[in-house]
Amino acid sequence: MTRISLNVDGQQVADDVEPRMLLVQYLREKLGKTGTVVGCDTSSCGACTVHLDGRSVKSCNVLAVQADGSEVTTIEGLAGDDGQLHRVQEAFRECHGLQCGFCTPGMIMQTVDLLNENPSPSEEAIRLGLEGNLCRCTGYHNIVRAVQHAAGTTDATEGAPA
Repeated sequence: MTRISLNVDGQQVADDVEPRMLLVQYLREKLGKTGTVVGCDTSSCGACTVHLDGRSVKSCNVLAVQADGSEVTTIEGLAGDDGQLHRVQEAFRECHGLQCGFCTPGMIMQTVDLLNENPSPSEEAIRLGLEGNLCRCTGYHNIVRAVQHAAGTTDATEGAPA
């Protein structure tokens, strides 16, 4: 067992973990952060995307021991302390950027990172920025529209430039 200490969603945590435990397993099984979804275990789908020290990572591709000393933000930690949804969460809700919801946490976490890097991305930049996150239900139209809305480049109701 290896002792790790990290900050998860603003809370300092410390645990003994198996050196081979994945970060996604640690978040879900030890901390109950079930919004971080296990979709493929091969880093292909992006459903398990979280922020590690402010950058999006696929948590099925990171060992928990590699996160030692880091700050992790999950979908549960994205909303404000007052319960107010993050602007990206709100945009996905307003633009119906989900269907079954399985990929949504990873899509939202990747979108936050994308918008931190490029606050006003083109449609092409959005599609490229989200290409590591798969949705099996939608045609991505409303997901792209939600990202545009969160960026302030479209109206939520019409998808037209704001």
